Amino acid sequence: MRNKLNCQLSKKAMAFAAVCVILSTPTVLLGWGAGGHMMVAHIAFGRLNPNAKAQVQKLLAVPINPAGVTASSADFVSASHWADDVKHLAGFEFSGDLHFVDIPFATDGTSLPGDLPKPENLVKALAHYVDVLKTSADQKEQAQALRFIIHFVGDIHQPLHCATKVDKNHREGDRGGNDLLIKVRRNGSLTSVNLHSYWDGGIDSFPRQGPGPTFTPPPLSQIPPAATTATKGNPDTAPALKLDQPFDFQGWADESNKLAREVAYKKVVSGKQPNAAYRKAAVKAARQRVAFGGYRLAALLNAIWP
Repeated sequence: MRNKLNCQLSKKAMAFAAVCVILSTPTVLLGWGAGGHMMVAHIAFGRLNPNAKAQVQKLLAVPINPAGVTASSADFVSASHWADDVKHLAGFEFSGDLHFVDIPFATDGTSLPGDLPKPENLVKALAHYVDVLKTSADQKEQAQALRFIIHFVGDIHQPLHCATKVDKNHREGDRGGNDLLIKVRRNGSLTSVNLHSYWDGGIDSFPRQGPGPTFTPPPLSQIPPAATTATKGNPDTAPALKLDQPFDFQGWADESNKLAREVAYKKVVSGKQPNAAYRKAAVKAARQRVAFGGYRLAALLNAIWP
């Protein structure tokens, strides 16, 4: 993964962009929708120590490419969806695989594929960009690394970014529920959505972004009350948080994988509407993961800048 990342990070990145595109063929998935990522960032920002807060604000003010996208996400909360905003753009194709770590599982005895998770994945990306933030003398590299970290900490807490269900019809996995269609009631009628996108929106409980293909983030004013709802009942004193281990990226991914298997995929039937009990458990889990993501993002940045 480091070779692909360095292809974009080096000073000669533009010259080698075409090579990067040829060598990487990422599967592009969304993480939490913009609303969920913004909730994570809002929770984290309020918990930063003064030094960490000053450092992130300084780096977010550094102009980096693509200039237009970066300028529209200059604050910490808006910067949380920057990585999704750029991943389809030229020079950022390499980043598609970095938004997830597909840990496979099967419930019908189908053999698990030997090539999952991919070598370029979310766990390795977080470790890499944290190293950049700690060691690079280049402020532009650090500024880009910070934006990826804000986003990827959110992604790793989305259960379906850390699991893929393998069965006889999906021997390479269902891409974190992207290939599993369910029915959801919206505006008074049932509509088909994939399971992954259903979780991206917090089971339709998070602030909603505008329609694609260019997603419009929800208004900043909607984020604080939504974040308060997520943290209510999910205090930062929960033993499972382990805030004294702010770089345990594999541990966070394993937690999400467990929730995917035990909550996100549980009793979900293709083409059917999940029942009320499922929705209640799923909303509870989604809110907890957003809260935990916010607490841990703050702990990580506070550890880098004590």
